[in-house]
Amino acid sequence: MKPDLIIARYGEVGLKSNRVRKRFENRLKNNIKASIDADVNINQARIYIFPKDFDDAIEKLKRVFGIVSYSPAVFTKSTFDDVERAVSEYADKLHEIGLLDENTKFAISCRRVGKHEFSSQEMAAFAGAVVVGKYSSSVDLTNPELTIYLEVREEDTYIFHEKIEGPGGLPLGTQGKVVSLLSSGIDSPVATYLMMKRGCQVIALYCDNQPYTSSDALKNFENLVDQLNLYASGAPIKKRVVKYGDYLSMCKSEAPDKMTCILCKSGMYKLAGKLAQKIHADAVIDGSSLGQVASQTLPNILATREDLDVPILSPLIGLDKVEISKIAEKIGTYEISKRDDGGCKAVPKYPETNADLELVKKVKNDIDQDEKLKEAFETIEY
Repeated sequence: MKPDLIIARYGEVGLKSNRVRKRFENRLKNNIKASIDADVNINQARIYIFPKDFDDAIEKLKRVFGIVSYSPAVFTKSTFDDVERAVSEYADKLHEIGLLDENTKFAISCRRVGKHEFSSQEMAAFAGAVVVGKYSSSVDLTNPELTIYLEVREEDTYIFHEKIEGPGGLPLGTQGKVVSLLSSGIDSPVATYLMMKRGCQVIALYCDNQPYTSSDALKNFENLVDQLNLYASGAPIKKRVVKYGDYLSMCKSEAPDKMTCILCKSGMYKLAGKLAQKIHADAVIDGSSLGQVASQTLPNILATREDLDVPILSPLIGLDKVEISKIAEKIGTYEISKRDDGGCKAVPKYPETNADLELVKKVKNDIDQDEKLKEAFETIEY
């Protein structure tokens, strides 16, 4: 069944003030056009998409943030004669693909915008009679097997039978830039995805811990960025890599061994914050989930973030590993993150889980953390 267009819908964008909504609509329109080759118009909370390739568009719109749902649709005029002809042809095509016959319980759902000589209920009853007259199908408004939708908007009417779920959220790029501390693990890509869904444009910072990690970890990071970029039409993720092994070696040689993870995480936050300030980003993202690993207990979270100049956003903080993994599977990052890259060999046998804040401050001062991080910052590859 070849549609004439795709009708897409947004959600919370419609709750914004007129001025903000217009800005968000324009961003969403541009993001759609960056994803697919199409003409795009927005009017009265509906997005009308006329793609060159419908199959490509139907697949890619699943990954455009801001779209709640969308429907391939056919177009006709809002007269009874035109609707009768269009509904009859649409029913024939539904019959051809096995969705409609004399045993099908169906319903007509009509939504109307504008002034007309008929009500929504009258048009729904009229269209339903067309289907019954052709295929003797049964009308069931309570539990239909098939729903045919009519959207009557002024002089134009659109007919469709499916609503495909979009990712929702806010249009990418409407909430400013953030730096994401993206590793090769499961959590940080999911955290990055969730903040993209809230409209944030992402710069991904990878801390290369070689020789304590392998080159496979860096490769996985690059693959994860590629996968996340499938959702980043209009504002693709930019990659940044910092050489972090020398700093980590200094932490292991000059500080108590059990504090390695705290000093490592603290240094990552500082580097990400420094990068955020340089590129005028507004926040840093990380994949912390409370209590999941040693550096993510409440005392350690405080100790690693106590002297930062930019906010740290941790969208996974209240989720467990099962919940996070389900999102990772859904967005296609799970299998990449599960590849064996050897892990991090700098992790001590007994890492600190209840850091003393004053002691952490003293150790950071003793090892001259800021000076070593300045050297690391100069190694960032753009």
